Amino acid sequence: MDISIIIVSYNVRYFLRQCLESVWYSVRKSGLDVEVFVVDNDSSDHSVGYLRASFPPHRFPRLHLIANTQNVGFGRANNQALRRAKGRYILFLNPDTIITEDTLSECFRFAESHDDLGALGVKMLSSHGTFSFESRRGLPTPWVAFCKMSGLCSLFPKSRRLGQYYMRYLDENHPAEIEIVSGAFMFCSHKALQTTGGFDEQFFMYGEDIDLSYRFLQAGYRNWYIPSPIIHYKGESTYKGSYRYVHTFYKAMLIFFRKHFRRTSLFLSLPIQGAIFVQAIMALLKQKMRNMADYLLPDPDAAPVRICYYGPADTHSLLAEKSDVWNADITCLEDTTTPPPMGTQVVAYDTETYSYGDIISELQQKPFELGTYTPSRHSIIFCGRTCH
Repeated sequence: MDISIIIVSYNVRYFLRQCLESVWYSVRKSGLDVEVFVVDNDSSDHSVGYLRASFPPHRFPRLHLIANTQNVGFGRANNQALRRAKGRYILFLNPDTIITEDTLSECFRFAESHDDLGALGVKMLSSHGTFSFESRRGLPTPWVAFCKMSGLCSLFPKSRRLGQYYMRYLDENHPAEIEIVSGAFMFCSHKALQTTGGFDEQFFMYGEDIDLSYRFLQAGYRNWYIPSPIIHYKGESTYKGSYRYVHTFYKAMLIFFRKHFRRTSLFLSLPIQGAIFVQAIMALLKQKMRNMADYLLPDPDAAPVRICYYGPADTHSLLAEKSDVWNADITCLEDTTTPPPMGTQVVAYDTETYSYGDIISELQQKPFELGTYTPSRHSIIFCGRTCH
């Protein structure tokens, strides 16, 4: 077995389906021997039944579903599948991602030429086609963490000393050795995982990818970044401004410091608690402002979303019939060289006409919200909404 792909899912069934479809395309083109595990963390959106209906076992025998009866957290859920995985390489993949037809083969070739590989990360793009800084990160030592929390990292992003957290001084279009690989796409050597162990389950969410990446480095392995593009819808997640995210993330960083930098963790505890308090106040203020805006202004969801769709002519009438049902103003075009009309919010591509690689290339040229349309399933998916 070449690769085992592990996806932990929670209440994102339509994004999960899209992710899996992109995985199958990549598997077929690569010719690699691949198995896929989906671990559902007790989703309430009927993900398990939907997955079984969308990918029946007789057609997808290499897809294995683990349905948990409670949310056991990210690290523990990944470890459940890792214990069953047979691949020489393990890809930990988020369900809100789209990989291209070349992603698996490019990662596999790179890994095969690096015997000391720990983990490999890729060029993650937001749903607007912008580069996600989480694609490459430096080890959050006490100094690097201080620069991140104090804002020095943002003020001097290209500085090798002050901007180490996101490593923005590196060229995003060239391979580079890095320290921390994002858990949204983490292509690991199974041998390295057997040496260091899987995810540390004391991290419920956030921080476990940092911890695992660091343990690879401590064991003598090397972590890399290659500019192979994928989409990560929530790379700029709106939850990052919430109290829940702030509290969970910084608590995870405290666990990391206490585990790896015990001597300095006591000094960092107070500033981290202060950061949680400040960020929580900011999150509450933003929420109050949103609530006030919702009260004073008309509901934005009441206005039709303006979609520009690129696909064959025989799908245009079908989409036109769905406009009222989806509360969408849809412009249908056949040729991607024709620019979207003024006021377009979402640009959607027919996934049965355009490859995911082509869609990602187009997205970087058209900085609109990405949408995908699958005629056989009669649905458009874009960030925060699914029309079906």
